[in-house]
Amino acid sequence: MTTLFIDADACPVTRDAIAIARAHRVPVVLVGNGSQHLARFASRKGVETLEVASGRDSADFAIVPLVAPEDIVVTGDIGLAAMVLGRGSRAFNHRGRQYFSATIDAELAVRHAEQRHRRAGGRTQGPSPFQHEDRERFCETLERLLGACVA
Repeated sequence: MTTLFIDADACPVTRDAIAIARAHRVPVVLVGNGSQHLARFASRKGVETLEVASGRDSADFAIVPLVAPEDIVVTGDIGLAAMVLGRGSRAFNHRGRQYFSATIDAELAVRHAEQRHRRAGGRTQGPSPFQHEDRERFCETLERLLGACVA
């Protein structure tokens, strides 16, 4: 059975994801640190919360051992996406952009190059503001992925 894992640290589509997963009868696991106030979702049917330490990558290291090949992970973290793809799961970000095994190495290389550039004092362009279109694309992607699980 498919489970939807959400890297809930600063995830703007948590409510949308829960609603769509509930419609497909798919359990949801929200993973985040205490500042995310995940307890507000804990009383919802089919939603489990997993609070992790506030350290860097804590949510990532909590999610990876839990995922199975049929699972779906929502994350904006390319490193976490690479790890879950390696376990046979699917991953996409809060803007609806799916990660694929065929391209994840290139995405990691770009991330690494940008980090090196910033450490050397350079500047990189940050993400664009989250738009309504991003939310719609996210919902469409999740519907498509969950629909493929049921078929």
